[in-house]
This record gives sequence, C-alpha cells and structure tokens, in this order.
Amino acid sequence: MELKYGLTAYTLDLPPEHLAGVIAPSLPVVDQSPADIIKAELDACSIFIASFMPGDRVVIVTSDITRYTGSEIYLPLLVERLNRHGITDGDIEILIALGIHRTQTEHEHKKILGTLFGRIRVSDHDCDDHDALTFIGTTSSGIKVSISRTAVEADHLILTGTIGFHYFAGFSGGRKSVLPGIASRKACMASHFAVLNPGAGSGKNPLAITGNLDGNPVHRAMEEGCALAKPAFILNTVLDTDKRIIAAFAGDWREAHAAGCRFYRQHFTRSLEEKCDLVIASCGGYPKDINLIQAHKSMEYAAQALKENGVMILLAECRDGFGNGTFFNWFRHKTMDEFEAALREQYEINGQTAYSLLHKAQRFRIILVSQFPGSQVEEMGMIPARTLDEAMGLAVGMLPDGWRCYLMPEAGCVLPVAAL
Repeated sequence: MELKYGLTAYTLDLPPEHLAGVIAPSLPVVDQSPADIIKAELDACSIFIASFMPGDRVVIVTSDITRYTGSEIYLPLLVERLNRHGITDGDIEILIALGIHRTQTEHEHKKILGTLFGRIRVSDHDCDDHDALTFIGTTSSGIKVSISRTAVEADHLILTGTIGFHYFAGFSGGRKSVLPGIASRKACMASHFAVLNPGAGSGKNPLAITGNLDGNPVHRAMEEGCALAKPAFILNTVLDTDKRIIAAFAGDWREAHAAGCRFYRQHFTRSLEEKCDLVIASCGGYPKDINLIQAHKSMEYAAQALKENGVMILLAECRDGFGNGTFFNWFRHKTMDEFEAALREQYEINGQTAYSLLHKAQRFRIILVSQFPGSQVEEMGMIPARTLDEAMGLAVGMLPDGWRCYLMPEAGCVLPVAAL
C-alpha cells in the first residue's frame, strides 16, 4: 500500500497475518458535478432568499485559505441567485472568517472568491480591531460575544463553509462561521476554553470530542453565539479526500448543519470490532501534513483505533514546522497536571492542541516520521524517525508477538469507532 508523505509516498508491504484492515471513509457514489450539487441546494434555499429585497445589504461569511471549502465554486452560484432576486453586486460583501488567523493575501482572496474577485467587495475579519466589533449578547455560560460590525449591520447574514470532524467542537461548519469565525479574540478563546471542565485539575470535558455534539460544551457555546447573530441561512459543503464537493447542505442554520453532520458521520466514520497494537497513519500528504498542528488531527483520529499503550507511526512531513510560533513552547510542561494549570492560567488555542498531543504521547508510543530534529520530537514526548522503514524497525521492537495493525492512508478524514 502507498502512504503519502509530503509530496512523496512510502510503499508498505505488511505480512497478511499482521494486517487487521485498512481504515478509510466509505464515500457515496456521486453522479452530479459540484456545481449541480450546489445549485440543487440553493433551490432548497429559495424560501429564504425570497424574503430578500432590492437594496438590502447582504454579507456572506466564508472560510479563510487554511480551510478549503469549495468557495470558488459555490460563492459565484450564490451571488448569481442573489442577483436574480434584485440584490446587486454593490450590496453584497464577502467577509472572510479569520477567527484569530492572519490576514489573507490578494492571491488568497482570488483563490477563495474565484470569478468574483474584483467584482464583489471582500474584507478580512479582524478579531483585535475593537472599533470594528459590535457586542451582540452573552451566552448561558457567560461568554460576551462581540462580532464583526460588518456582519451586524447587514440586512441578511449568510454563513458558508465546510463540514468535517473537529477534535473538540465535534464538527466544523455551521455555527463556527460566527464563533470563532467573525468574533473577538476574547470570545474565540472563551468558546474554546469550554473544552476544559470547571475547576482546576478537573481536566477536559469528556463530551468535547470528535464527532459529538450532544452535551458538548464547546458546540453549545458556539451555537449560542451564532444564534445571537441571527443568520438568514447557511450553505455548507462536504468534501471527499481529494477536496471535491460530494454533498452540500443549505437552509436553516441549525437544521442544515445538523443534517450535514449526520451525513458526514455516516460516511466518514468506520466501526471497528477491536482496537489494535499498531496503527500506521498518513495524514494524506501535502498540504494535509504541512505542519504539526494540521497533522494533529490525523494523530487524534488514529488514536481511536489503538490499544492503550499501543504504538502509532504517524507520517507527517511538517515542512512548515509547528504551524504556530508559540506551539512548541508549551512542551516545557512535562506533566498533564502542570500543563492543564498553565493552560487555565493563560489559555491559547494552540496550547490546547499541544495539550491534546502530549496527552496522546503519554498514553501511547508515537513514532513521528517528519522533518523535525529528533531532539524536538523527543521534547514533545514522541519518538523520532526519518523514514517509514526506520519507524517500522522501532515499532516491531515494542510490539507483542502476534501483533495486529491498522493502516490509515487518509487519517485526517476518517474517525474509527471501536466496540467497547
């Protein structure tokens, strides 16, 4: 089997007696083009768009370049529908939901907007520009939600994006376009901080996990924040492992998102009869393994198929390093209790990811095949290797007789669910 690594790949020949199976999504057969999929969903939204009047100001929120959504396909089709209902180009603005990410370049705006670039006004959200934010209310958990004034002052707010797994919000898409997408930095941090139980030393909330919305405090905070913004409707895509649109969900922002999450769970979850001693996981190559923060998603999902104290080999080139300048600094904390205390004292979203990585590094033996210096990998609690062959040599020495292995060639796109 071929396992991607950066722009290259490794070939693995595993003896049949050791292979428990290949964990991959179960994708539906799609006989429509991406454009036709979007058009069909926009037809379902006609009842919402029918209430728009000529002269109304419409703001469309979409994701930044770090989260490919198919926006260059669906944004022109959405604007076309708005034009049909008398909404002119001059009354439409596209707002990039940066959250706490950096401003986009002109080239990135072109990639996001496609044929709309230069025709429709586009702006980047700035979570730190207090003059450009408006307070819209407080959630039940006390989060004071301020969002982009551009969105608040619109007559109609449309949310777009893509649905996928999120390792502690349950799923991406839907309500995340508002909080954290176009919210203040303080609100962003507070919504993510909900991943931790109240009270020092109480750890992470067990319901704030991949693929779960029920009782998930992070999802609840984001959903309540979104409700305060009163979106007109949403348009969310679902992408296959090659980033092609295979489904879309549009309509009421709660109902359409919930339907999309059900679809995603059905096709991107794999039930397992048992966990294994070894999981060999590839992020799927570049750009999915561009940095360690991105690669962490594959590590999180692969861990679900692994026995306690089992061995994981993660293929993640990480040519751009960690993905954030402060990420590696968090590993000065060597115990989970010390790490949690530091996170509660000065919460950072990247610190939360580092906390989650260290937790897995201490539960399992993780061999990281990457471009990082060995000393940095060891500092993070993992075992360094330069090649898959080297990693296999290390792994075999840690495994019991008769060991069994799962392969995950697209580990960031599928969630294993093992029988209890």
